[in-house]
Amino acid sequence: MAAADMRKLLEQLMGQQAMSAGPRAPQIEITDPKACHSYIVGNCPHDLFTNTRQDFGPCPKLHSEALKLEYQDASPEQKREWGFEFDYLQDMQRHVFECDRRIDTAQRRLEKTPDEIRQTNQLLKQINELTKTIENGMLEVQILGEVGQVNRAVSEFFIVRQKKQEKEDRERDLKSLADTGGPSGHQKLQVCDVCGAYLSRLDNDRRLADHFYGKMHLGYAQMRKSYNQLKHEVQGRRPPRRHADGPRNDFEPNGYRGPGGGHGSGGWGGRGARRGGRGGPRRGGW
Repeated sequence: MAAADMRKLLEQLMGQQAMSAGPRAPQIEITDPKACHSYIVGNCPHDLFTNTRQDFGPCPKLHSEALKLEYQDASPEQKREWGFEFDYLQDMQRHVFECDRRIDTAQRRLEKTPDEIRQTNQLLKQINELTKTIENGMLEVQILGEVGQVNRAVSEFFIVRQKKQEKEDRERDLKSLADTGGPSGHQKLQVCDVCGAYLSRLDNDRRLADHFYGKMHLGYAQMRKSYNQLKHEVQGRRPPRRHADGPRNDFEPNGYRGPGGGHGSGGWGGRGARRGGRGGPRRGGW
């Protein structure tokens, strides 16, 4: 078999990108749109989630180690002229924002149903009415005792005790509804605000560690950290001329979220750039 035919067969079996990934392979120009600038600058999102539920499949662009080395050896002035970091930022932004949307959707699914909201409001109203009844009853018992109507005071006190027991029952019902209500049920599910996975508050440390050190969670933690860091580094800079007609960004109005936008960069908690890429389990974070 001729060498050209053998190479063509290998490309069909392994993919053209795999055959062209080595530094010795025939190269395209670093500015060629076919080159993956995310891979050249940092980490291509397609490489972070292979064999996970968020596998994006193979990158449609070329991953060239030789071009990556060329970029690393280039001067700061040359890198600024290329502006590949803006391509990398836009690439990460697309995946980070998509993950944020999945997280918002997952969190809404854990909210209480309309019927559970109605039950909660009804129990709160009953508890409030019983509290007022108990307060008024105790005041009446005190007045009856002061005027010497002991029998009526005892009868009223017995009614107050019944209302107190009824109030305690309603409070237990409310607590039970809060603990078991919603689609999360008794499992007490919560959404990981880094990768969007569901976790149970009842999971032991081993299961939590499996999640926090899993490939998908660490991939999103790394991407969020790189995204926030790069966004800070290019803050105030304008992209090269070739980006003028592309997506707007943080450095022009109405584009990228500024530093602190979106979810965090690894770990648990509220939104915002607040974690700096913690990817491991955090005790007491529920």
